[in-house]
Amino acid sequence: NEAKEKLARIVRETAHKRGLLIIPAFAVERTQDVVYHLHELMESKQIPSMPVYVDSPLATNLTRIFGEHPEVFDRETHETFLQKGQNPFSFEQMHFVESVEESMALNRDEKPHIVISASGMCESGRILHHLRYKIHNEKNTILLVGFMARHTLGQRIQELGEAYAAAGRSGEPRLVKILNKEYPLKARVVKLGGFSAH
Repeated sequence: NEAKEKLARIVRETAHKRGLLIIPAFAVERTQDVVYHLHELMESKQIPSMPVYVDSPLATNLTRIFGEHPEVFDRETHETFLQKGQNPFSFEQMHFVESVEESMALNRDEKPHIVISASGMCESGRILHHLRYKIHNEKNTILLVGFMARHTLGQRIQELGEAYAAAGRSGEPRLVKILNKEYPLKARVVKLGGFSAH
């Protein structure tokens, strides 16, 4: 519950700034956890209604498989969604990005939205492109919902983001190298516990 409340606050704060929320997440279970809670928070109007994109081919396929097996859902999921005839992983604002072209178009979209993309530690995959397009904008938030191993880009973003916040977000922003090019880390970086298995 504490993690869910903090997630709601982060979404509200980012939406208030008209920013974008970028969530690096593992394709298995972590993406589905985050989608579930965003659906729940929108349904209860604890966060504003805004587009949510899952931009990971593996996460897209897995999320659909999760939704096709209600027999393994717990009682809370039955009470919250299934009894109302709802799929916990599918709602009006939920979008699954299929093609590379769709992903590239999403990179250029500056209207407020939430992107959940792999890899969870920002080492590869489509998340790298979302970061390089959006990391330099102070309205945006990078929300880390998983464990970041040493020497990963995710850990570097976490440490540099925390250092910049500790300095009052003043002075020159730290530089982060993504795909062999450096970008200023102006986006707010938030680490959210409660979703990680570590």
